[in-house]
Amino acid sequence: MRRVAVTGHRGLPDEVEHAVEAALRAHVHSLGPRLTGLSCLADGADALFARAVLDAGGALEAVVPAERYREGLPEHHRAAYDDLLAAAVLVHRLPHVESTSQAHLEAGRHMVEHCDELVAVWDGRPPRGPGGTADIVGYAREQDRHVTVVWPSGATR
Repeated sequence: MRRVAVTGHRGLPDEVEHAVEAALRAHVHSLGPRLTGLSCLADGADALFARAVLDAGGALEAVVPAERYREGLPEHHRAAYDDLLAAAVLVHRLPHVESTSQAHLEAGRHMVEHCDELVAVWDGRPPRGPGGTADIVGYAREQDRHVTVVWPSGATR
């Protein structure tokens, strides 16, 4: 079974989110039915990817960076997070309490270490802080993981 992890931006404008969702669904579909997706299930790229994996009949593994991770997510996303977490066949819980940048960095590294490919919803810009998409892409490349970047042409965050 092919194992594909996701990293990506949150808080995308609606038109960018719709384009990203379509691109993620097309990519997931191209990978075939024997797919396991790894995601932290945050709003934005993580949740879009997780839903695409499930809708394609793949298995979902959730990576929870910290005990208080859910509380750090936007309130409007918590029900979707709960639904995706419940749909996961396996939940990896990292040993952090607070949902910090360091916990997110470690979660991203965990996913890279347990995948065959990383899908990055990434605008190609440098990280805004530790643990962001650019850091995870860099780590995946250091680990010789295949990285597929999904970003709509001309889109901005």
